[in-house]
Amino acid sequence: MQDTQEIHKEGEPEILPPIDEKDLKILQDMMKAGLMYGHRKSKTDPRFKPYIYITRNGIEIIDLHQTLECLEKAAEFIKTKIEGKGLILVVGTQPAAQETARALAKKFGFAYVNERWIGGSLTNFKVISKRIEYFKKLQSDSEKGLLDKYTKKERVVINRKIERMKRMFTGLEDLTRMPDAMIIIDPSLKGHATALREAKIMNIPAVAILDNDGNPDLVQYPIPGNDHAKSSIEWIINTMAEKLSEERLEIKNPSE
Repeated sequence: MQDTQEIHKEGEPEILPPIDEKDLKILQDMMKAGLMYGHRKSKTDPRFKPYIYITRNGIEIIDLHQTLECLEKAAEFIKTKIEGKGLILVVGTQPAAQETARALAKKFGFAYVNERWIGGSLTNFKVISKRIEYFKKLQSDSEKGLLDKYTKKERVVINRKIERMKRMFTGLEDLTRMPDAMIIIDPSLKGHATALREAKIMNIPAVAILDNDGNPDLVQYPIPGNDHAKSSIEWIINTMAEKLSEERLEIKNPSE
């Protein structure tokens, strides 16, 4: 595995200061997953600069120590919501994040959006929730054979409607009320930016994985890191999942 000393050129400051062996292994794993790579310097949001360690060949290199610290704070926040039986909504619609977002949500019973953010999902929640209930009813009727009473042509139309609604609402079936927190992977994306704006309007706190082209001030719990590479997204989300799983074990086994 590439050592931390090998990723900088002679005469440049080291990307990572001296650390103990345990932390070194964690940071090496983070580097292997590409967490430190941001976009070009020209894309940097000025408010993200505190999270940048160095610029190399025009590419921003993110401070991984701060990534770890922010990830720990974000995980602790989500833990408190889980303990309080809060509803969490995960948003990750880009191809690099879709499966990871779904897997995290399935593991912990979170709601999720990994296809397309529907405008008004939060700010017009009453209307959206009615559509979700209608979608669930159509699915249930289909599974029970209750649609067989319709003509073949009518069933084709209904089935197309169900497939269209699947892309819109799959993952939101159990979102029976407004979420208590959100996890957004790359809030700079068009649909994700809309989701973040709606969360702000509805006073819903958000955790977000964001790169140097994002504004961390818009998020209560920013996690600075490469938000466009699948390996980086998976490392952050999987590490968060491990921390949340540890918390569930502590709750089940308080004496251990």
